[in-house]
Amino acid sequence: MSALFEPLTLRSLTIPNRIWMAPMCMYSAAPDGPDQGAPNDWHFQHLASRAVGGTGLILTEATAVSPEGRISPYDLGLWNDTQTAAFRRVTDFLKAYGAVPGIQIGHAGRKASTERTWVDRGAPIAPGQGYGWQPTAPSPLAFDEQSTVPEELSAERIQEIVGQFAATTRRALEAGFQVVEIHGAHGYLIGEFLSPHTNRRTDEYGGSYENRTRFALEVVDAVRAVWPEELPVLFRISATEWLSENADDEREGWTGDDTVRFAADLKAHGVDLLDTSTGGSAPGVKIPVGPGYQVPFAERVKKETGLPVGAVGMITEAQQAEKIVTDGQADVVLIGRELLRDPYFARNAARELGADIHGPDQYHRS
Repeated sequence: MSALFEPLTLRSLTIPNRIWMAPMCMYSAAPDGPDQGAPNDWHFQHLASRAVGGTGLILTEATAVSPEGRISPYDLGLWNDTQTAAFRRVTDFLKAYGAVPGIQIGHAGRKASTERTWVDRGAPIAPGQGYGWQPTAPSPLAFDEQSTVPEELSAERIQEIVGQFAATTRRALEAGFQVVEIHGAHGYLIGEFLSPHTNRRTDEYGGSYENRTRFALEVVDAVRAVWPEELPVLFRISATEWLSENADDEREGWTGDDTVRFAADLKAHGVDLLDTSTGGSAPGVKIPVGPGYQVPFAERVKKETGLPVGAVGMITEAQQAEKIVTDGQADVVLIGRELLRDPYFARNAARELGADIHGPDQYHRS
């Protein structure tokens, strides 16, 4: 029996295997008009093909809780009825072909209002130019020299955004999703509150560890309050910003020790699995990239807290993924770029590992 193809049960939901699709922005939604932020035929084929390919859980790209929470004008969102209905078409198909539909919800914070990655390398769009708008953040600190200085959020606006996370979660359930993942990684809004690099506040949302984690836990509580008890909530985190680990980098950042401590807090607040990534909060950071380079962070959280974890980052081969699960380094692997290259990665991995896999009747001969 392949460990990679054993089902995983979180709460009352059983996911057919341990190969999950990581959230990846497609920058392909309408930037304005009645279909703004709604999934279209591109998103349908992108997600549906991975379901036919045998992926166990399919997570959408980061889906914004408000228009100003989008990374780019072309991102998905879930704040209105049109978007809810369009997502239902996707979730119905994924379920019909054996995959579990999941949605990652988030707010881009100071990294909002940027171009698509293939247009000027995702350059910032200034407020009032094109489809650009004014970003917001915990503190008025721009991501880099080209970026707009964000507006500092008031305590009242923070609570409004917590409410937007809850509202989007309600819509996710209505749209047919079975898993919701809160995006707290890669230097977006929740991660900006967590990190001393981006959070310079002096009120109850800044300073101490307890204050910097307050917003994230308020979001978790708001999501958990409206999401069914029997369905799981995931949280994606940057386990390190790779700042404090670099001796030649004087910037203070979120660390692996912080992540282990926070994972225990998340578990106590009803999070069922930590999707463990790294980086993304600051430019010019030295990161020791290589196959499986982020797996040790997931392994540490699992061993020290008992919270189930997902491992991500340059996981490209079936045997590599199998070993991560078999060795207990992670409960699941989340595949990103390799699933872009091969939508049938899971089916091919099952054949290589001699495992059974769900799939459409039309593909049984393969």
